Amino acid sequence: MGQEVEQRKFTRQDRHRFRQKVQDCLDALAEMLAERTFDVGEPQIGMEVELNLIDAEMAPSMANAAVLDAIADPDYQTELGQFNIEINVAPRPLHGRSMADLEHDLRRSLNAANERARTSGSRIVMIGMLPTLAEKHFEHRWLSASPRYDLLNQQIFAARGEDIELQISGVRLPGAAAAEELSTVTDTILPEAACTSVQLHLQVDPDEFASYWNAAQAIAGVQVALAANSPFFAGKALWHETRLPLFEQATDTRPLELKNQGVRPRVWFGERWITSIFDLFEENSRYFPALLPVCSAEHPKEVLAAGGTPELSELRMHNGTVYRWNRPIYDSTGGGHHLRLENRVLPAGPSVIDTLADAAFYYGTVKSLADADRPLWTQMSYDAAIENLHSAARSGFDSRLYWPEVGWVTPQELVLRRLLPMADAGLAAYGVDTAVRERYLGVIEARCLSKRSGSVWQRESVAARERAGDSRETALAGMLADYVQLMDEGKPVHTWPL
Repeated sequence: MGQEVEQRKFTRQDRHRFRQKVQDCLDALAEMLAERTFDVGEPQIGMEVELNLIDAEMAPSMANAAVLDAIADPDYQTELGQFNIEINVAPRPLHGRSMADLEHDLRRSLNAANERARTSGSRIVMIGMLPTLAEKHFEHRWLSASPRYDLLNQQIFAARGEDIELQISGVRLPGAAAAEELSTVTDTILPEAACTSVQLHLQVDPDEFASYWNAAQAIAGVQVALAANSPFFAGKALWHETRLPLFEQATDTRPLELKNQGVRPRVWFGERWITSIFDLFEENSRYFPALLPVCSAEHPKEVLAAGGTPELSELRMHNGTVYRWNRPIYDSTGGGHHLRLENRVLPAGPSVIDTLADAAFYYGTVKSLADADRPLWTQMSYDAAIENLHSAARSGFDSRLYWPEVGWVTPQELVLRRLLPMADAGLAAYGVDTAVRERYLGVIEARCLSKRSGSVWQRESVAARERAGDSRETALAGMLADYVQLMDEGKPVHTWPL
């Protein structure tokens, strides 16, 4: 959800002071990294899952305040749109049966939350992009009540100076004569709220952070191809993972002239492999003006000198408004402080077991790549990683990805031939039980063999309904009704019938 802020207007002095405070935070961070004061315990995993709310007709339910009141659980929080909520899963060790326990706990929590949501006329859906969202749902009145969201909306449009154009050319549906295209203009950032994701957290030793981040960047395209679950937006069949281009465009603070000059976007994959986590925080402060220049009273260097743990509030606030697909996180808890890698490329859903399978593949593969004697990123250009991500988001299992020593290959071939053994070895190195590894990596293997992700299932289902005579609106609502039922049954998406 991000840090809360009060509604206010910002002056030139606020922005100048905030820039100075971010630099003070950077100086303190550099000192902490040099002195190796960070907590480094056993590997911890955490997870955030963004969720959509629907009504009985499968339309978005603008009721997150009422739903959160009914759920009455601090693990559930508000999100940008009134049709969104989020569950934060507490960190836990990665070894043993922890992932299986997490699956059970997440399923139980979502079941309980859904039952309570029904009392306010809503249901919870875990899906990358709610297919029944329409342009009418992006009016300003549907922003959540938190002042942070309205302020963020104001600041993005103030920086941009004009409305946001959304332009996405789609991928042809099965049996369709032509591809579809989205071309529209919005005066709010609410299309961002359509992009619901699973965010995976991993606590990392600062000395190893660069290797883990580089590894996560290298496999981002593979993750997206395997897990794509966002094929429809505003009634259009677009990319297999439309979240990516939509999120990039919906939060873009650059008018056309700045794009033409090569100014970097705030939703950013980056432009190079790194050698230290400091590189990422420094790039954020160097390249991106503040959106929410809220200053605290803390003086980080003074806190350090007194033997305390600084909050680095300005650095964290600024970091939270630069939307890297793999984001560095600084956090302070219980008198200590640590660093986490936040993986943000995955869509929500389709089922809880699919979510845990995607997580297991990510954690295991990143571990193996980070520990490799010859780093993958010394054999692969950064541009290849960028191209992989875009190709996978557009075409899913039909994409072609580049991989060293293999060349151009389909995602399923790459996973089956190379990456599944890496994922298994990485999870084993973390101490994950054999049965747990087999359960989740078996789902990934079966998904590759069947070439059926959530996106593939959604597209085929809608195409079949339209061939039977349904309108697009009716087909999307009918598909979503089937999706919700199958999601609740809990089986992995590659087994779902059409």
